[in-house]
Amino acid sequence: MEKLLPRHNDIMKELDEKDHVLVQDLCEKFNVSSVTIRKDLNYLESLGLLFRNHGGASKHLRYAYEKNVDEKENINVEAKQSIAKAALSLIQENDCIILASGTTMHYLARMLVNFGPLTVLTSSLRVAIELCNNPNINIIQLGGEVRKSSTSIVGSISETILKQFSCNKLFLGVDGIDMDFGISTSNAAEAHLNQLMIECSDKVVILADSSKLNKKGFGKIADLDKIDCLITDNDILDEDKNRLEEIGISVIVK
Repeated sequence: MEKLLPRHNDIMKELDEKDHVLVQDLCEKFNVSSVTIRKDLNYLESLGLLFRNHGGASKHLRYAYEKNVDEKENINVEAKQSIAKAALSLIQENDCIILASGTTMHYLARMLVNFGPLTVLTSSLRVAIELCNNPNINIIQLGGEVRKSSTSIVGSISETILKQFSCNKLFLGVDGIDMDFGISTSNAAEAHLNQLMIECSDKVVILADSSKLNKKGFGKIADLDKIDCLITDNDILDEDKNRLEEIGISVIVK
């Protein structure tokens, strides 16, 4: 067992409380130089106790990797269902909305079973199939290349179709929400399609459980100032919630 200095233990306690720490804050807290703190963080990372990143460190890996949709279906199920239910309250009759791909969108689609009239444009094959059970919902399915891992549509054909529409609201799932990098997903083609979805929507609502906070995916979708509302679960840190609200994002916690 490697020996830890008292300061190392204190840094780990900070991480347990905040999940992410900044070099500058640790310097002020322990009254030591940034060089010392960086050495501490590098040493703790070598022991597998944390992950280094620009300006600080995180308790968990901050990069989101692509998972198959069937695997995602079994992750944070209760949180996703609560988030979807909260999103339902933002949808009004006669709205024209976009439901992007993602497992939380599947739950939201199921909850629309008795809703309508409504027009839904979607890139998700599963969402479209779920909505087929409701005769009061007009479904517009984007066409193009099928991403089998997410059962969704991407590519130039879908992008060309999307540019023909203007919608009230976009409900979008993401793989990462980072204060500096913005919102992102693990697939570049999907990120580009999501960018166009934002452009043709009046309001952007992100559906993401708190595990997506302080993470980045490979493909950037947009800066945080493009988001109007985030619906997440009650495990979100007060610090993160406050920072998002400070830049004008409405945060709904369920």
